[in-house]
Amino acid sequence: MKITGEISMNRTRLVLTGVAVLAAIAMSGCDPQPTTENAATSPSPAASSAAPTSSPTSAATSAAANDAATVKACADINKDIKDNAAKIAKAEKIGPPAGHFAVSAQWAAGSVAILAHSIGANDAVTAASEKIQDEMMSLSDAYNKSADAKPSKKALEAAIKELDTACSAA
Repeated sequence: MKITGEISMNRTRLVLTGVAVLAAIAMSGCDPQPTTENAATSPSPAASSAAPTSSPTSAATSAAANDAATVKACADINKDIKDNAAKIAKAEKIGPPAGHFAVSAQWAAGSVAILAHSIGANDAVTAASEKIQDEMMSLSDAYNKSADAKPSKKALEAAIKELDTACSAA
């Protein structure tokens, strides 16, 4: 039999996760498109009838915009991980009987922040941040199940190392 607080916490987590997913979907449509220098010049009539081609300058501009977005995402995600660790430590100090709910909620909130800041990053960083988000949600679930839970964070640490590798390659 579930305790009333558990039911309420599960509902809250579901609502927060749903809102975060909807926000991520909405924000993904707001990603600014890089502009090219060739768009400012008027094309000749022959060029306008030809199929558009990518110039080296536009490819370089697009790559630079992607790299800038990836670098910003890496910085934001690393900041989120550190902030979340501090908040987890604070929530763990609450202790039983209700402290595990605070820890569970913080893991879920941290995973949403990671998801939100990974938007616009390159594929490697996005994949690594999704692994971190999945591990954070697993920890959230583990803490939500038991007040005495002490789940291993090794998978999360491995996912963070994968993110560090992906960020250093960007």
